[in-house]
Amino acid sequence: MLHLIFSVFVLLLALSFFGISIQAIINSPIGQENLNYLLYLVSQAWQWIIAYVK
Repeated sequence: MLHLIFSVFVLLLALSFFGISIQAIINSPIGQENLNYLLYLVSQAWQWIIAYVK
């Protein structure tokens, strides 16, 4: 768990070093579309897992 937190922290530092704003990406229309698509994929995967477990 500590490794994951450290990795996310390093990733955020690397993005800020290159001038990439996560907030700007999420608030952009393309970022919203990508986020919605990822949520759709996660939802589909979750439904598949639930169906497989039953």
